[in-house]
Order: sequence, then structure tokens, then C-alpha cells
Amino acid sequence: MTLEQLRIFLAVAERQHITRAAEGLHMTQSAVSAAVSALENRHGVTLFDRVGRSIVLNEAGRTFLPEAQAVLDRAKAAQGALDDLSRLLRGRLSVMASQTVADYWLPRRLVAYRQMHPRIELDMAFGNTGQVADGVESGLAELGLVEGQVNRPALSVDLLDQDEMIVVVGAGHAWTEPGVAQAAGYGGTAWVLRETGSGTRAAFDGMIARAGIDAAALDIAMVLPGNEAVLGVVEAGLGATLVSRAVARARVVAGLLTVVDLPIVRRSFYLLRHKERYRTKAAEAFLAMVGSARANG
Repeated sequence: MTLEQLRIFLAVAERQHITRAAEGLHMTQSAVSAAVSALENRHGVTLFDRVGRSIVLNEAGRTFLPEAQAVLDRAKAAQGALDDLSRLLRGRLSVMASQTVADYWLPRRLVAYRQMHPRIELDMAFGNTGQVADGVESGLAELGLVEGQVNRPALSVDLLDQDEMIVVVGAGHAWTEPGVAQAAGYGGTAWVLRETGSGTRAAFDGMIARAGIDAAALDIAMVLPGNEAVLGVVEAGLGATLVSRAVARARVVAGLLTVVDLPIVRRSFYLLRHKERYRTKAAEAFLAMVGSARANG
């Protein structure tokens, strides 16, 4: 049974006439007759009584009629859904983001996307860089937005944006004085760090590696699973931390944290996608919006 056979059956049932059904369908009379016969023969049932030159629904045909109509109605609805998806009138944007991206980069872009595509459902999840990569690889999310480099064969990794990272200390720390931090070096204070697997921790590890310092030689006073917790501890007076400038901005402006005169660490935000999974129109529209915003400054 095909949708075309059902469509022809309904046309004949409505008109009770092969020729008029053929005219309405813009088909030949023989093609309409053949389709009806094929439907009947395939299922071993007679749907019409042929009386002279007339053709009328019999009891089996009348029973089948609402079922055939329901199938075509569902097919029409499915076609409408596909049309809506192609025009972004419905759909779902599935994104998983690491903490810095989620808290400081993503919100205003989600607002802009919602304004452009109000009927798209937003499905958001958060984790560290490793957890986001796991989510994209498993299919939990279509897009992953992270601040750490990811190397997985199943995932494509593209540059999303740039970020600056700075070393900050609390207001009473000795490194608030110019030149003290540079003279002391990275081993001159305790450090409060994000957890292993986060992009922020990876940036710190890269920073000290470039300086030729063994992490085991540093005083790692505390490791915490969130930016706000790290900054709260540093603000309270325990050591220093490396953090995104955007994350620390409000506390620096308020005088609660001081930016240390150590070199700025530049890092990238990355877009993760599965190489083999389907890419939805909703996700492509989000990426086009982000790309356009970057191009326009």
C-alpha cells in the first residue's frame, strides 16, 4: 500500500466515478483503475462494487475510508512538520557548554537567537570541557561549546571565539604591588585552581609548562569545581588563580580582586560537533548567527 494508492482511492470514493477522479487527479483513467485494482488485489479485498458503468463503495470500502483518510492526514501533517523544520518554524537547538562559555559568553547569544527564532526549543546542558566532549560524542548534545582543546577522532573541532585569561589575587595579597609577582615567579604563592578536565585548568597547566615549571613544585592549596567558588576563595585571601578576564571583571571593578602583572594567557573557545551525526537547521542557524556577529565585530 502506498500513499499514492490511498490518494487515488479517496478520489474515486469521493466522486464515485473513475473518469471524474482521473480528471481531478490529472491522471489517465487507466492509471486510476490500475491503482485501485492493485490496492484491492494486494490485500485480497474488494472496496468498490462495479454496477454497470458505475462504481460505488461497498461495506468494506466504507469501513476502510476513514482509515485511509487518517493515514493521508498524518502524512500531510508529517510533510508540514518537515516544511516547518526547514523554515525554522519548529525544531530544537541542543547545546552543551563548559562553565566559562555557559556563564559569560553564551547568554546574550541565546537571547539573540530566541529573538530570531522564537519557535525553536532550546535544550541546554552544562559541564566541564571533558563532560561536554562526552555529551557531543554520545549524542546528548548536537553542539558543544568549550574553552579547552579537544582531540577525539569522532568530533570536529572549530574555532568559535577568543578569550583572555589573567592572574588575580585578593586585595591584601603581596602580589598586588607592581613587580612583586614577576620577581617571585609562579612558585611565589599558593594557587587555587579549577578541576582537571576543565578548560581553565588546561590553560593554567599550559601556562606553567611554557614557563618550564613542574606543577608538582607549586603550592596547589585548593582545587574547586567552579569559577565562582575559586574566585570567592581567592577574594578571601588564599593565593592566586588564573581565570578568564570576563569571569573576574565584576570583582576587579569592585576592587575585590587585583589583576597581577603577569603575562596574559590567550586561549580559544571551540565548537564541537560529531562528524557523522545529522546537522539540524536549528544548529546551523545558531552558528550562522554567531559567525555573522563575529564578522561584524
